[in-house]
Amino acid sequence: MPHPRLVRMPTTPSPGPAHRDADALNAEIRAFLVARRGRALSSEERAEYEELRTRWVEAVRARYDTAA
Repeated sequence: MPHPRLVRMPTTPSPGPAHRDADALNAEIRAFLVARRGRALSSEERAEYEELRTRWVEAVRARYDTAA
């Protein structure tokens, strides 16, 4: 009797909405920091950066939760 064909699952997540959100947030964070290169962030800018970073972390986690 022939063995059933094994299907390999991809090791990287598919580019779903969470993937695009994470990529967009990453680009937004980079642009934010490049615009302020060479100086310390103000307390308001630091808060904005932390908010962007928190949203990015959530999007990355969602990407891998969706892939699992």
